[in-house]
Amino acid sequence: MLDIYKKSKFSGLFKKLLLVGLVGLLAWAYQATRPPPPKICGTPDGPPVTAPRVKLSDGRHLAYKESGVPKEQAKYKFIFVHGFDSCRLHANLLPVETLESLGIYIVSFDRPGYGESDPNPNRTVKSIALDIEELADKLGLGDKFYVIGFSMGGQIVWSCLKYIPHRLAGATLIAPVINYWWSGLPANLSTEGFSTQLPWDKWSLRVAHYAPWLTYWWNTQKLFPSLSVISQGPEMPSRQDKELIPNFPGKEWMAPVRQQGEFESLHRDLNIAFGKWEFDPTELTNPFPNKEGAVHLWQGDEDKLVPVTMQRYVAQKLPWINYHEVPGAGHMFAYSEAMSEAIIKAQLSIEN
Repeated sequence: MLDIYKKSKFSGLFKKLLLVGLVGLLAWAYQATRPPPPKICGTPDGPPVTAPRVKLSDGRHLAYKESGVPKEQAKYKFIFVHGFDSCRLHANLLPVETLESLGIYIVSFDRPGYGESDPNPNRTVKSIALDIEELADKLGLGDKFYVIGFSMGGQIVWSCLKYIPHRLAGATLIAPVINYWWSGLPANLSTEGFSTQLPWDKWSLRVAHYAPWLTYWWNTQKLFPSLSVISQGPEMPSRQDKELIPNFPGKEWMAPVRQQGEFESLHRDLNIAFGKWEFDPTELTNPFPNKEGAVHLWQGDEDKLVPVTMQRYVAQKLPWINYHEVPGAGHMFAYSEAMSEAIIKAQLSIEN
């Protein structure tokens, strides 16, 4: 009887220890997946505010930078939407003298959580388009303006075409990022495009789509490689991209990009871009049926980040898009001065 009692007592103790260990493991796992709070600009623990900002109707601030001619004198007004892991300072596609000669005013802004713009914990595919519309109103850009977006910013232009087409004079998408889970994409084409990505990038994108609550942990843990664009690995740039990297703003302009925290900038960006969209861009209708504006899409055929085959399909599905495929170009081709000038002039129907 004594042996049975001892065994029963040991068994009970073991179960309690196992339960405590399991609870501890779950608590650790929960904490590991929770991102730290953002360091919001202008707060006691956050970075200083150095840029002009507008206050939106929900109380958030958007930081912006103006270039070109004064908006009161401009013939054309553009809003530039920056890409992943960049900010308002990366809109320098054209020299100031070219903007002035063409009569262009351009405003770039930090998307929520980037640079000096407040994070938006309620951000959706739609909300950024409404932010752009409100920014235009706060700055007095008038009833219509042009939007131009690069990479992840190009993807956001789809949201503008969906939710605020009545405010657009025209739109330009430069190497817009593809969401492999858009419902209108053929399964075989999505599989083919997805297969071109690096193995660890595939996992990062799967996590962002299927388990967005794990995105922070996945891209900060040390067991597996994180997304190559975040780690800035050498694998992705094409031959032309390597030549153009010196044209991209220097390290001093990269410093403020993630200063409020990687989750509210990079990780939330991934979750929105590769999550479940409220609409499918391949099913959009022509926002300019009377030819009162135009939509242009530019893509390099050697882009290692955005598969050209998928961009061709999108352009085929939307015949109202003016599709420009650039031979030998990678992802950064817009940072060639000749290409950026051609892109702007095409949007404005100005002959070179």
